[in-house]
Amino acid sequence: MERSKVEDFLSFEEEQQIVDAILEAEKDTSGEIRVHIEATTKSDHFDRAREIFHILKMDNTREGNGVLLYVAVADHKFVIYGDSGINDVVPDDFWTRTKDTIEGHFREGRFKEGIIAGVLMAGQELKAHFPWHPDDENELSNEISRA
Repeated sequence: MERSKVEDFLSFEEEQQIVDAILEAEKDTSGEIRVHIEATTKSDHFDRAREIFHILKMDNTREGNGVLLYVAVADHKFVIYGDSGINDVVPDDFWTRTKDTIEGHFREGRFKEGIIAGVLMAGQELKAHFPWHPDDENELSNEISRA
């Protein structure tokens, strides 16, 4: 049985595990990672991810190093979207490798594991290119957002 409603997509415990993964991924980096889940969109999924990125003010980070993992549950689509700062420094195949990792988990119905894997991969790249400095602060919420 496939879960397609946003409220059924992840349990409260799974959401907390994702938030914990975001906290772990953001440790030792100034980068910001968010997860956004919604049922569906009439827009192109990449365009919608970019719109959510802006709505969540992820484009306001000091170093342009925000990463959004956007999921449209009923559409069976997701986008991993990085701001210009991180896009400029990651290896050429980074986003493809991250997408493939998430997709592999999703195909098997392991949504929490896919999201966590993507979050942790993004965190590794953020740590490599945007190390934490004493004056850094967590600029954005780590909670999962919904539309």
